[in-house]
Parts: sequence; C-alpha cells; structure tokens
Amino acid sequence: MKKWKCGGCGFIHDGECAPDKCAKCGAPKEKFMLLDDAAATLVERSRHTNMLHARLLTLARDMEAACKDGISDNLDPNCVAVFSKSLAHAYEIMKLSMTEMQGHMGKGKWG
Repeated sequence: MKKWKCGGCGFIHDGECAPDKCAKCGAPKEKFMLLDDAAATLVERSRHTNMLHARLLTLARDMEAACKDGISDNLDPNCVAVFSKSLAHAYEIMKLSMTEMQGHMGKGKWG
C-alpha cells in the first residue's frame, strides 16, 4: 500500500492516493508527498518495532504493579528483596524502551 507524508505535520496516510486533507493538521491534499518504496518500508518496519516497544512497556508496567504488591505483602525479607530488585529492573526496561522510541521519533522512524 502506498504511503503519503503530510508536509505540514508529518502524518503518514496509507492509501492509493493522498487524502483530501490531513487527518491531524487539516493540510490540503497538495501538501502530501508520496514516499518511495524504501521510506514506505521503513515506516512499516518502524511501526512494528514501535508496537513491540509499547508492548514491552505494558509488560514492564504489569511487572511494576506485581512488584509493588509483593513489596507491600511483605511475606518475608527474601521475597521483598526479589520484588525490590525486580522493580528496579522493570523501571530500567521502561526507560530503555522509552529512550529508544524517543530516538525513533527524532529520526523520523515513526509512522
């Protein structure tokens, strides 16, 4: 499927032709540029990778909640230690993925 990039805001439209106006900023059809095959492929690949990062963030948030529950359950010091260490890892995973996604946005690898 063809990909069209809005020259006003960068919104990517998927379709055989450019839309009459941009769904994000309202720019007219004339502001859209057809992406070449290499750029369109990069958009598809980045969409997939960014969704994987979003999934990883969701899993890390679930891990964060479980760790906080485990810490407050406070069964014994060893359990609290495992939950505390795991919580630190969950935060690191979140920061890693968010930083990577920020890098993707800065390089235009977001679509």
